[in-house]
Amino acid sequence: MSLTLDEARALHAEVHVLDLHADTAKLMDKLGYDLAARHERPMPKAVNVFGHVDLPRLRDGGVAGQFFSFWTTPYPERGCARSVTRQLDALDDAMAKHPSELAWTRTGAEVRAAKAAGKIAALGGIEGGQALEGDLETIEAFSRRGVRYLGLLHFSKNAIGRPAKGRGADATEGLTGFGEDVIRECERCGVIVDLAHINRKGYFDALALATVPPMVSHTGVLGVHEHWRNIDDAQIRALADKGGCVGIIFARKYLGSASIDSVVDHLLHVIDVAGEDVPALGSDFDGFVVPPEGLEDVAAMPNLTVALSRRGVPPRVLEKILGANVLRVLDAVPAWGRLGPP
Repeated sequence: MSLTLDEARALHAEVHVLDLHADTAKLMDKLGYDLAARHERPMPKAVNVFGHVDLPRLRDGGVAGQFFSFWTTPYPERGCARSVTRQLDALDDAMAKHPSELAWTRTGAEVRAAKAAGKIAALGGIEGGQALEGDLETIEAFSRRGVRYLGLLHFSKNAIGRPAKGRGADATEGLTGFGEDVIRECERCGVIVDLAHINRKGYFDALALATVPPMVSHTGVLGVHEHWRNIDDAQIRALADKGGCVGIIFARKYLGSASIDSVVDHLLHVIDVAGEDVPALGSDFDGFVVPPEGLEDVAAMPNLTVALSRRGVPPRVLEKILGANVLRVLDAVPAWGRLGPP
């Protein structure tokens, strides 16, 4: 029997619901977006490409933790590190203003503690290795600021490798020598490697080097919808073999449908291919994406739980999809955090 909406909300209150990817910090930095204010949804027929996340709606959605992903425009690459720093500063400012609402976290234990204290956990990730500006030392600097994952590529070639599509894309080129060094340095500094956006050859190059679990923070899967952005079954299995997790994106063009059930289709395909310890949530909210109907913003997260239960997913597996699989990866990759190595 499927859960009612009230039962889904009650489940969210009990478990740790985590979203691996939202671009809200860029809005905070560039537009002065107030994370603490409730932002109304646009009119039903309007294009809803950002304004998906804020603290009141995170609470409405029963979300325990939000990864804020810091992205840059790498033309030129110089200045990208400063752009990430500004986004980190914007998030720090929000936490300083609302210490009873929001807590910076890096580890699974800290996420659990934040929920127990009635706070929403904020975690940080970088989207695109151009943020390093070709300097390995930047990884340690960002780790000390609390950055928890590094997406190696975004929509352009950088010193690490090639994107799945975009400026400088080349399917025949894998990780560079610098890219290999980045994998090792990320592991040394407690930064999880994120394989969203990287081309297929670079993806497998990175996995061959990985000694701790990586992740794909936000993606669709080719087994459900044919799109350049989506990963195939071999990629899913290879990531699972390394202990990683796959965050399913909430973007219609990568899902192949405007229905919330398309998100369910992608999540269930990951389970079919690699097991129940792999799927996770990676919305890409506030990333100029159009989400499915019924999942218009973070407050609507319980609707997804209802949709999953309607397809026969039991509460034990719901807990894994909603956040336990992400917590497992956080637990498996020791974090430095703001004060340096443990």
